Amino acid sequence: MIVTPPHHIKTIAEYHRFNELPKPEHPLVSVIKFEDIQRIPDKGQLNIILDFYTIALKKNFSAKMKYGQQDFDFDEGVMHFMSPRQLLSFDSTTADDFKHTGWLLLVHPEFLWSTSLVNKIKKYEYFDYRINEALHLSEKEEFMVTGIFQNIAEEYHSRIDNLSQDVITAQIELLLTYSDRFYQRQFITRKITGHRILNRLEVLLKTYFENGSLIENGLPTVFYIADALNISPNYLSRLLKMLSGQSTQQFIHDKLIELAKEKLLMTSLSINEIAYQLGFEHPQSFSKLFKAKTKSSPGEFRQSFN
Repeated sequence: MIVTPPHHIKTIAEYHRFNELPKPEHPLVSVIKFEDIQRIPDKGQLNIILDFYTIALKKNFSAKMKYGQQDFDFDEGVMHFMSPRQLLSFDSTTADDFKHTGWLLLVHPEFLWSTSLVNKIKKYEYFDYRINEALHLSEKEEFMVTGIFQNIAEEYHSRIDNLSQDVITAQIELLLTYSDRFYQRQFITRKITGHRILNRLEVLLKTYFENGSLIENGLPTVFYIADALNISPNYLSRLLKMLSGQSTQQFIHDKLIELAKEKLLMTSLSINEIAYQLGFEHPQSFSKLFKAKTKSSPGEFRQSFN
């Protein structure tokens, strides 16, 4: 496999030149039909870093694509979102792998500076996933999204005036709002994948609790858990809320309390010793958490079974 160093593309004009496209009609935003891209990358791996947001609706795309740590394939009606300065990799064996259709929206952060989206766009979690899950659209959803891309394209190719930015921004916000709704739907319809992650989480915590990591490192953090599962903290939080109604920290604490109950009932260890084994520097912290979860102190809980 031929591996080339990343292409760091800083401006939208540079992206157009890189892909042998005409000059963009706006320096900070562009909407492109994939079939208009003339450049065919060489065989092997292509790595790209872009300094702007990208929103893609891809169809008939056969090259393998990697974002963060996850590989995924595109089929009919699949969207992908990428925030600035993320590494995106493509791997192709033939030039035909890149002959696909669909839409690509490029938005430089500076385009949003004077708009309501400047902060709001950062709250859409699908831009922040280190391991990005592609958004699979139904036929109806794809039709709706395509219509928004077409509206943006129509405004983009019109004469730029003092309202152009407002119109395009409104359409981008509508696109992001619908995408957020479709992601919520996908979380529900893809519960099997979610339950697999949940099973991996339970195995991870069980191993962590049993191999002495609690004593050595204390309670696992949300970031540690998410990193071990190769997903972002936000993704994990949303997934657990849907499947269990709990935050990640609440889920960790519940599993810890289960272990604490077992030690209180099945061993003769003192409460201080149990607190230490569970990763607490101060027994008072353990007792406070235990009471918050069970409505009784560790001593009261143990005594109730004697």
